[in-house]
Amino acid sequence: MLEEAFRGIGYGILKGGRTMTQQDKDTLIKLLNQYKDLGILEQIDFQKFYIYSIIAHSTAIEGSTVTEVEAQLLFDEGITSSKRTIQEQMMNLDLKAAYEYGMKWIQRHEPITVDWLISLAAKVMSHTGSEYNTMIGSFSAARGELRKLNVSAGLGGPSYMSYQKVPSRLAAFCEELNKRRISVDKTDPCAIYHLSFWAHYELVTIHPWADGNGRTSRLLMNLLQMEYDLLPVRVLKEDKIAYIQALVDTRNTEDIGIFVDSMTQLHIEHLRSDIDKFLKTTEEFSDRRIETIQKNVVESSQKTQQKTQQKTQQKILNLIKQNPNITTQEMSDLIGIDRSNIWRNMKKMQQKGLIRRVGPDKGGHWELL
Repeated sequence: MLEEAFRGIGYGILKGGRTMTQQDKDTLIKLLNQYKDLGILEQIDFQKFYIYSIIAHSTAIEGSTVTEVEAQLLFDEGITSSKRTIQEQMMNLDLKAAYEYGMKWIQRHEPITVDWLISLAAKVMSHTGSEYNTMIGSFSAARGELRKLNVSAGLGGPSYMSYQKVPSRLAAFCEELNKRRISVDKTDPCAIYHLSFWAHYELVTIHPWADGNGRTSRLLMNLLQMEYDLLPVRVLKEDKIAYIQALVDTRNTEDIGIFVDSMTQLHIEHLRSDIDKFLKTTEEFSDRRIETIQKNVVESSQKTQQKTQQKTQQKILNLIKQNPNITTQEMSDLIGIDRSNIWRNMKKMQQKGLIRRVGPDKGGHWELL
């Protein structure tokens, strides 16, 4: 289970760290657009089965052996499997109820509080959570109550944060999370994914509950993605080793960029796999249809490049108008792009007859035509 395998716990909220690389951002946006253009999201019951897949794999990471097909039969038909324990099947039913509850709630964009996280954890552990009796009092995992005991990552493993620190740390996490939710660029999918990965890492590191931390943290991550209609990230049981290693490495280096990179690569890999499977198994997508989609993707990319180029050239024209003696290096510094890019745009502008150089490179000036 994740709670046993994650050997390393940090105590301070990671406020910095690298964001996604530009290459990963471009790849992710391209695949999300292709996913949409292919109509994968429009398949009958696709979103329902996609969530079912997330649930089956999230519980599998924590030890459940219920398959995706078995989960589907359990959820839709109420058919249980004689090959699986009641505990495993209830684990899946609880997580399904938690996703349904969270998906309705997150659309209201309300602040995330400690009490709400407790209610979310209670859904996750409703029928499988245990009662605990400690020297300072009792608490119930089934009610999502914060732990009143110290726990470690497996036998002989390092201890998680002291239970006395959990309430204040969880409150600080909620405060920081809500600040980030308010300030994040809602039009930038990559920024929202980054926020969700950060929230996942922080919550599982705080480890507020005696059980269910991994499932609840992945659920929160997905809810933050679905809040703005992004395709939620699946962590498959096959990803478990890489996923846990990314958590450990992030804690050891205190660099959230490691976990962000890992989760981004997982999402990219799964998007590619889904697209490949869709293209291979859907007969209605003829070669002409595929070529049209690819052409649209290329044309969309070209239009984006043209718009960017036009904006850059307009900025150059404005700078020349303000100061005909301005240098290309000064333009580079003011616009925020490299000097070679400035030169390429200015050559095109000269070819279009928009500007011309009067005098030598040194001592001359630019003139608008």
